[in-house]
Amino acid sequence: MAFHPYLFFGGNCREAFTRYHEIFGGDLVLLDMNEAPPDARSPGIDPNLIIHAALKIGDALVMASDDPIADPFGPVQGMQVNYSTTDAADAQRVFDALADGGQITGPFGPTFFSPAFGMCVDRFGTPWMVSADPPADGS
Repeated sequence: MAFHPYLFFGGNCREAFTRYHEIFGGDLVLLDMNEAPPDARSPGIDPNLIIHAALKIGDALVMASDDPIADPFGPVQGMQVNYSTTDAADAQRVFDALADGGQITGPFGPTFFSPAFGMCVDRFGTPWMVSADPPADGS
């Protein structure tokens, strides 16, 4: 069994997932309303909105779409997307890229549970936790 986050955006899903692809690499799929069969399209909905985005990196998968009915589209609350890596330098790179244009909510640095950890809300409104796994030997 696997859990895969599914995010919603207020019209900027394409921009967000293009940026996530730049940061994380992997395989990106973006489907917009233009690609839906005509009878599946909702009248009055911008045909350029993303109806499905998927970013697959190895075994990891994060998905999203634009929410065409949320007006106004508010900030994500009650969850964070977590990215963890074994490399503290990679964690720093990812944190800096996600925080660029966003808001740092927890400064990046060592903690009692991680050699490198920080929290931010990216410029698209997605909250993130970024961490480096502690060494296997506990040092």
